[in-house]
Amino acid sequence: KISNAEIAHMTVELKNEIEKLREQVQNIE
Repeated sequence: KISNAEIAHMTVELKNEIEKLREQVQNIE
């Protein structure tokens, strides 16, 4: 079973990764 704290942590990590990808895409354009 996954705890809410773990889910919250994974969500934050995903958001950080998405932000990095967005910056990379903007740099390409």
